Amino acid sequence: MQGEPSQPAPGDGNAAEAGQDLLSRVRRAEEAAEEQRNAYLRAAAELENVRKRAAREVESARQYGAEGLASGLLPVLDSLELGLASAEKADAATLLEGQRATLRLLLKALEAAGITEIDPAGLPFDPERHEAMAMQPSAEHAPDTVVAVVQKGYLLNGRLLRPARVLVARAPDA
Repeated sequence: MQGEPSQPAPGDGNAAEAGQDLLSRVRRAEEAAEEQRNAYLRAAAELENVRKRAAREVESARQYGAEGLASGLLPVLDSLELGLASAEKADAATLLEGQRATLRLLLKALEAAGITEIDPAGLPFDPERHEAMAMQPSAEHAPDTVVAVVQKGYLLNGRLLRPARVLVARAPDA
């Protein structure tokens, strides 16, 4: 028996096939794990790029966000400079018309930037948008009605920028 070639034990072929199958599965699992690792690294790099891009955009918006308003105000500046240059030789009516034109330019520039006036004369007092400077007895106005605007208020795209400063009606003393 010593010189006889050894014969594989029954089932050894199945064990070899099972071993090969197991090795094949391990390789596929390792490849899948490597693909997942690479996908994770790509996603992490993309996320970092998005963060950097967002930071650049925020910085740009902070730095140049007022560009539209600033360019809208340049015609107002030009008008004021022109008015000052011609003030010595212009009459009062011409100066007044120049002031009105400049105010229109300014209001147009502010409106283009989303800034609108709050002019509540004759409206009910609204503590969210108005600041009461004083109460004034009035027989002509209902109590808690704005009778006069001391200083207009302003909204920026619907958000309060400055409340209107107002005088508010109260019932007259009896």
